[in-house]
Amino acid sequence: MQVAVIGSGTMGNGIAHVFAQHGFAVSLIDLNQPALDRGMATITKNLDRQVAKAALSADDKAATLGRLRTFTSIEAGVAGAELVVEAATENVDLKLQIFRDLDQYAPAGAILASNTSSISITKIAAVTKRPAQVIGMHFMNPVPVMKLVEVIRGYATSGEVTQRVMDLARQLGKTPTEVNDYPGFVANRILMPMINEAIITLFEGVAGVEEIDTVMK
Repeated sequence: MQVAVIGSGTMGNGIAHVFAQHGFAVSLIDLNQPALDRGMATITKNLDRQVAKAALSADDKAATLGRLRTFTSIEAGVAGAELVVEAATENVDLKLQIFRDLDQYAPAGAILASNTSSISITKIAAVTKRPAQVIGMHFMNPVPVMKLVEVIRGYATSGEVTQRVMDLARQLGKTPTEVNDYPGFVANRILMPMINEAIITLFEGVAGVEEIDTVMK
């Protein structure tokens, strides 16, 4: 299966790393070559760390890197992709434009996923002519380490697409959780009030910063 990942920053290079390590051919796409070079350098460094910990062999590292290709063009990068995972900056207008481009250039049967942590999947899907194939695939940071993936169904996301993405997440060794398209989904919907309460706890003098951090760990 061929996978395209848009964005080579922290989340994008982590997602590309995990897919490539699990046997998928990956196209990593970004605006310019220096950004892609930084992303590939991070992937290489993280693979080296796995090798040093005996979690990965040197041969597996080489095979993983061999499955990765880089592109500065969405049109070229998504050619032949069966799954596209968008991991660009968390900016609504940017993501909507990317999905307009994906609708134009990605193969007709491709699943279009977003790694957004908060933007409505239904809103993103609405700018495409294939809303049934648009879904959220929210990985946690750092992607190679964290197991949870929120799989977010938009209003029009099909059951078949949802099941395929759940299965793909399991193939990556992740723990997928199906979530409906509500503000903050589940992870951030629960996390934000917890952070706010920690700040209030500090403000009211209940405990200091280190003490609050220790309790929350």
